[in-house]
Amino acid sequence: MSQIILSIFSKNASALTLLRSRLHVYSLKKVEKILDLAIIIPMFDDVILLIILSLIVIFSPFIAKTIKMPTTPIEIVLGAIFAYAGYLQHNYLFELVAEVGFLYLMFIAGTEVDLKKVLRTNSALIKRILTYLLLLYLFSVSFTLYFDLGKIFIVLLPLISVGLVVTLSKEYGKTPWLTLGMTAGGIGEVISIAVLTLTSTALQAGFGFEFLKSMGALVLFIFIIYLLFRALQLLFWWFPEVGTALMPHEDNQEQDLRLSIGILFILVAAMLYLHLELAFGAFIAGMFIPTFFPHKQDLPHRLASYGFGFLIPVFFIYIGTTFNLESLLMDGLIAKALMITAAMIAMRVVSALVFKNILGYRSAILLGLSHSMPLTLLIAVATIAYHSNSIDKLHYFAFILAALFQVIVVTLFIKLIHKEPKPTSLPKAFNQQEVKRKER
Repeated sequence: MSQIILSIFSKNASALTLLRSRLHVYSLKKVEKILDLAIIIPMFDDVILLIILSLIVIFSPFIAKTIKMPTTPIEIVLGAIFAYAGYLQHNYLFELVAEVGFLYLMFIAGTEVDLKKVLRTNSALIKRILTYLLLLYLFSVSFTLYFDLGKIFIVLLPLISVGLVVTLSKEYGKTPWLTLGMTAGGIGEVISIAVLTLTSTALQAGFGFEFLKSMGALVLFIFIIYLLFRALQLLFWWFPEVGTALMPHEDNQEQDLRLSIGILFILVAAMLYLHLELAFGAFIAGMFIPTFFPHKQDLPHRLASYGFGFLIPVFFIYIGTTFNLESLLMDGLIAKALMITAAMIAMRVVSALVFKNILGYRSAILLGLSHSMPLTLLIAVATIAYHSNSIDKLHYFAFILAALFQVIVVTLFIKLIHKEPKPTSLPKAFNQQEVKRKER
């Protein structure tokens, strides 16, 4: 009897209060005690959740320094361990904060891409970037057909996300391979998010009217954003004081942070209304900051400090909780995860050799490695594919495990390979004339 009452009313506080008032009339003290437990137990779980999250966020950097690994995989692994032990239960607020953390990570990634600089990038470099991305998809098609995998693998394997590239820039600074990696990765991520939107709509609604409707909405959104960028570019060119009015140099009211977060929420709201991928809107919102407010050079750093201090770690911890450690015992899981990990790293490293004349072999390999951690997008698309029955449970867990393997393996490889100084500007090879001279 007690178990039935607990299961029915444990999540409805108003029903508990009403029932207690009725039961008090009949002096059912025993049942009242059971109902009190129904309130206390969920509250206790929430308290444990908050305490464990706080401890992981606080001590993950210390553990990472001790074992000489990046903080991100530590947060993911600790999330998986504590979830398996039963201390991190899935909670609506926990999931909501994790989702906000993911969007904020995409927002921070967008702040690393100055659209004006991207548009001014010389044509030779743009051709190399497009060649690099084309090679990724060609390798993906070849790998999928050779191993007779599902068509969804063609979409999953070449995904690029610059979310974790941002974490690398915090550790290694603005090195040439990371600067070029952000430019190429930004273009690749826009393509990946567009593919994610296409795939999500196709898997959930098929290739019918809803698919065409979503694609029309996506094209319309990109067109409106393009017009908005052009209009703002003209506005800030004719009236440069508008930028300093919106984000003054001397700001004691945190106006720059308010405007930044406001832009993020407005574009996320637009994506919600259009039923498109929210990460795309968050990424575009981030691009507004360096593009139109170059005088606030410290703003991306301040935004990143807030995100990496709270919201983003919660997201990575949540990612860890989604992986069930018992699934490691599934037959063939680790082998498939290692195969996916090796394939995704190899195809990026080989494709990145198109930049060898610009960066050199070592830095070109580092650029390829930096793109080998599409953690967020990979898990997002794999989840969509699993829920739409495009992949089975084995391959779903294999992709999640591969995403974790990639973060750990790639960060270790980069630490071993990286031996360059930390220049603050791009090398001369980024100049079009220098590129042409090297190609001769």
